[in-house]
Amino acid sequence: MSSAERLRDAIRGLAGESRPQGVTKLRGAEGTYRIRVGPYRVVYDIHDDRALVVILKVVRRSETAYS
Repeated sequence: MSSAERLRDAIRGLAGESRPQGVTKLRGAEGTYRIRVGPYRVVYDIHDDRALVVILKVVRRSETAYS
């Protein structure tokens, strides 16, 4: 499965489970979370009151991240 397909499936999966296993809640941002999908990070907001997930950005992790 390609990275694009994995990203698509992960983002679609957020519709059913907005807080999947492995999700990270971001500090300093109310309702903002991050999931890892291979070398990519999907950052999104959850609006429980409206049953809405908003994708804020999809970023490729750099080779020097966390070094």
